[in-house]
Amino acid sequence: MAGNTGFTRFAKWASRFTGRPISFNLAVAVVAAWLLTGPLFGFSDTWQLVINTGTTIITFLMVFLIQNTQNRDTQAMQIKLDELIRVVSGAHNALLDLEELDDQALDRFRLRYEALAEQARKDMEAGGDDFGTPEVGK
Repeated sequence: MAGNTGFTRFAKWASRFTGRPISFNLAVAVVAAWLLTGPLFGFSDTWQLVINTGTTIITFLMVFLIQNTQNRDTQAMQIKLDELIRVVSGAHNALLDLEELDDQALDRFRLRYEALAEQARKDMEAGGDDFGTPEVGK
């Protein structure tokens, strides 16, 4: 697959591996081994530094792996949503790729849809329904 870099492959593998119960069990085993070696090392500062340093490094690296996975998942979901908008009759194609707009443009769209929701609620309170595809105001 094009664009499937070594980092991307590693990030996918790490995401799958760290999300499994065996990874949690491995982490628990490491902590248990560390605790059990406490008396052997006299609960020294160096003994404490080992777990602190190890967990700090792993946490630091995991932040980037998690962000990579989240970015990839979000992009895939946005593409799927764009496809649904594209194929649904009556859907507004202006909503395609909406996540790329600036905050002001997003606020304008949000206000339009909030107005539609408010009107639908009023219609329902008056005994109407909220079905159909009303026009989005300009």
